[in-house]
Amino acid sequence: MESSDPLMVPESSGLLEAFIASFSMILVSEIGDKTFFIAAVMAMRHDRVVVLAGALGALGAMTVLSTLLGHVLPNLISRTYTHYAAALLFAVFGVRLLKDAWEMEPNDGVNEELEEVEAELNKKDQTEQGADGKDLEDPARVSVRKSKLNQVLMQAFTLTFLAEWGDRSQISTIALAAAKDPWGVTLGGFLGHALCTSVAVVGGRMLATKISERTVALCGGILFMIFALHSVYFGP
Repeated sequence: MESSDPLMVPESSGLLEAFIASFSMILVSEIGDKTFFIAAVMAMRHDRVVVLAGALGALGAMTVLSTLLGHVLPNLISRTYTHYAAALLFAVFGVRLLKDAWEMEPNDGVNEELEEVEAELNKKDQTEQGADGKDLEDPARVSVRKSKLNQVLMQAFTLTFLAEWGDRSQISTIALAAAKDPWGVTLGGFLGHALCTSVAVVGGRMLATKISERTVALCGGILFMIFALHSVYFGP
């Protein structure tokens, strides 16, 4: 007896298709995104392994949460409606990204995003230091406190989770899970996040100077349009 619940009996073909779609979507969405730079900048200041663990913990939790939301929607609303709603969402994201790419200069970088993240982290550091006047006068104590693994871990987790909430990749993950195999979406999404975050931790700042924002937007727009056309052509 076959189960009607895709969480119980995933088909291999559907799982692979969902995995590829989710993995590729995360790659084009996260390179140069705010969460990417959070990991990159924090890794320059703290232990890379701890920053990576905190960021991946947040992204993994967000991926599972988003997939669950996407899986629940078809049980509340007709799968036909959620399928074409997802297709419409992909088309909207695709058009917006292509429009952004069209309006950008060929050599536009992602420096604004990087500068914004650095400013936020600097402000947070100043706030923490200002909370204790002694820390401002004693650099050694500041260094010791920053090196505490739990503090860095929680900071990486919290900043990444909040930055990812409501982000394009989260909404796209929900849409994918509503239309495709949730196991494939979860696995592809997490591995995509793991790859992007690892790259960010190892050499995110250097990569950001090599890849233009226009290229990222163009690739993302094309991919989202492919998702939209695929959903409309093959149906729910």
